[in-house]
Amino acid sequence: MPLTLSPSSSTSIISQRANLSFFNNTGTGPAFIKLPKSNNNGNVGSGGLVIFASNGVNNRQALEAVFEPFEEVKKELLLVPTEASDSLARQKYTEECVASINEQINVEYNVSYVYHALYAYFDRDNVALKGFAKFFKESSTEEREHAEKLMEYQNKRGGRVKLQSMLMPCSEFDHAEKGDALHAMELALALEKLNNEKLLNLHKIANENNDVQLVDYIESEYLTEQVESIKKISEYVAQLRRVGPGHGVWHFDRMLLHDTAGVAA
Repeated sequence: MPLTLSPSSSTSIISQRANLSFFNNTGTGPAFIKLPKSNNNGNVGSGGLVIFASNGVNNRQALEAVFEPFEEVKKELLLVPTEASDSLARQKYTEECVASINEQINVEYNVSYVYHALYAYFDRDNVALKGFAKFFKESSTEEREHAEKLMEYQNKRGGRVKLQSMLMPCSEFDHAEKGDALHAMELALALEKLNNEKLLNLHKIANENNDVQLVDYIESEYLTEQVESIKKISEYVAQLRRVGPGHGVWHFDRMLLHDTAGVAA
């Protein structure tokens, strides 16, 4: 709104229909307009002054770029599903991305299943490595939570969760040369690296489909944590190789039980 400066005791707002003369109209910067001494409604004092913020080409361009939501939204209205079985939230979420998320859900559940089998093995009365049992139980829970987070994301984006079958994991993890502790931890390291490969493939598919939101979600929620898990388990493997079988494994198990297993913990 223009600011009116007048010698009179009150400030008045004028209409552009008044007979005005410009003091400055160079096309850029503020414009100064002299008011007539009187007008029909008597609201303007004698010799008033109006200051406009701008009076050039830039103003006209800004007016031409006005956002018209009711016009631009017509195309989006045509895309709103009418079938009860269709998702209302889904937008720019391709079938390839939906299928890849379902595949990753299955990967996370399978890894969780193997970790749960390892927990059951180390919790046996004739194995009795409670620290290893605790570690693999927590790892199983973490991978299951990853799967559930992906299921929530799938529903949030308007996809459909399709759970797939899982293979029965092994129940025996003893190894003639390495022993059960080192063998199990090397298996965990291989699983974490495999899971990371699957996540990177999902990230690649999201990029190929120009799904910026999915790319950001995988990067912020999974990839950093996956690298940290690989680093931690790598250190566990190195430490178990150093201590060897026998009493060293028992000592390492005690540290796992109390969350003090080297720098990785």
